[in-house]
Amino acid sequence: MDREIVAHGRLPLLCFLLGFLAGFLLIRLSVRMIRAQVKWWPGNITPGGQHIHHVVFGIVLMLVSGISLVAVFEDGTRETGAVLAALFGVGAALVLDEFALVFYLKDVYWSEQGRASVDAVFVAVAGTGLLLLGFHPLALLNIADIRADADPVVRAGFVALAMAHLALCAVVLAKGKIWTGLIGLFFAPILFVGALRLGRPGSPWARWLYTRRPRKMERSLRRERTIRRPAIRAKIYLQDLVAGKPSIDHVLAATEDELDRTVQAAPAPTE
Repeated sequence: MDREIVAHGRLPLLCFLLGFLAGFLLIRLSVRMIRAQVKWWPGNITPGGQHIHHVVFGIVLMLVSGISLVAVFEDGTRETGAVLAALFGVGAALVLDEFALVFYLKDVYWSEQGRASVDAVFVAVAGTGLLLLGFHPLALLNIADIRADADPVVRAGFVALAMAHLALCAVVLAKGKIWTGLIGLFFAPILFVGALRLGRPGSPWARWLYTRRPRKMERSLRRERTIRRPAIRAKIYLQDLVAGKPSIDHVLAATEDELDRTVQAAPAPTE
């Protein structure tokens, strides 16, 4: 703990992650108890008949803890920073748990669209976990370690490598591979694999380059339906386990529905 976390200044990050996980698990427990109409569990907060979603409490908590972190940045203790980081994590969990509500601007919490909230939580946990393990975007280039008085040519070379890294990440994202692009920011070799493989059929890359190459589009569609089916099935099962409806029949049906909805050839670019 002292050697790997505290010594490297990652204690606030650890507390943020723990607060985030605790906040997410507690709020999911709460909403499922409310949905099950457990009599002894506190229900929704509805002053004057207006249902206050927990995203509101999350925003307030993030605002208060974030301003407090800025206020004590110079002279606050390590313990104070850790506590405030944990509170910020709890607030972030409350917000991301209703990410779908904010994104769609309607209450889709228990609908199929509500899975977007779980996706957002997965991304936040994955990114924070990589940072906590010591990975950093562009870390392999050691840009942060370049001395200010280093040779200008060396500094320019590192900057060029960083730009190439980001450009490669942009290609991967354009191919519709969000997770590959996210992890590739921390571990560059994954970007090379993602950039070399076929883009997803509905991605901007497919719209730009595959619409006039039917064989490549057909390969992309076939790969999307066959290779991604187990991954989508596992993702939906995990989402349902967290968010509700964890049944195999539902997972199988939801997998096919998602494939039918998302595995579509991209339209040709407009002239």
